[in-house]
Amino acid sequence: MKLRGSLYLLLAAFIWGVTFVAQLVGMDNIGPFTYGFARYIVGVIAIFIIWYCFRGKRRDAKEHGEYYSGWKAGLGAGLLMFIASAFQQCALQYTTAGKTAFITCLYIIFVPIISVIVGKLLKLENWIGALAAVIGLYCLSIKGEFNLNYGDVLAFICSIFWSLHIMYIDRFADKKDNIDISASQLVVCTVLNGMVAFAIENVVWQDIVDAWFPIVFAGVMSSGIAFTLQIVGQKYAEPSHAAIIMSLESVFGALGGWVVLNEQMAPIEVFGCMMMLLGMLITQGSVIIRNHSFKI
Repeated sequence: MKLRGSLYLLLAAFIWGVTFVAQLVGMDNIGPFTYGFARYIVGVIAIFIIWYCFRGKRRDAKEHGEYYSGWKAGLGAGLLMFIASAFQQCALQYTTAGKTAFITCLYIIFVPIISVIVGKLLKLENWIGALAAVIGLYCLSIKGEFNLNYGDVLAFICSIFWSLHIMYIDRFADKKDNIDISASQLVVCTVLNGMVAFAIENVVWQDIVDAWFPIVFAGVMSSGIAFTLQIVGQKYAEPSHAAIIMSLESVFGALGGWVVLNEQMAPIEVFGCMMMLLGMLITQGSVIIRNHSFKI
């Protein structure tokens, strides 16, 4: 089951990596909160379709006394996700995508630290894997250059709240209905983004319509599907493992740019990808060994 959870998280990371370009393109003519508002509206529609499709399974769980609503738990998750994603979108206006990815994914380090603070026991492999992943992330994203600016500070704050989001999901993922949590948190994100967008940004509906493809793609794939996969995956994976696996979104983003956009990858970037993959394999080593037959 732990291997299955890791695969869910890996798929979520792949979707987030591919979607990263959509986040940048989607803000060409609209503000970060307007983009978030439109994106999460689409995400809400997508997740409620998923929620409806699982109505039979949910009904069976209720009949057997195994259904535990996740709507209330999703409220806190939604607040944390709104804050984290808002800081990330704003950071992209002031700094590069590579630096944003690197600083955001510092949750690789923050999650184990928070885990220790709240009393979770971590194995040596967690710290070694996290260190390898951070080195790889630096090589992949920064390319030897690192100068802090305002956007980098926003990204740093964002990484803290993503860390708290991961820990929050860990608390409820195996206790509450996962799709309920996902739907609830997306509704919260939509409402909060809409409130801020209409308060401080110039919301022009035609600009939203013009950016429909990156909005729909990010809304369905990232908001609707990937965040649900995160919740389901964390049901079986420890938060420190989950953080490293999800940080591979930066690798998939770089590989996507190389394959789709013909962006060149320097040797240090290739080395960075290899180090991040090594970090994931180190943290998952015991799981892979226990599941050597790969039966999931």
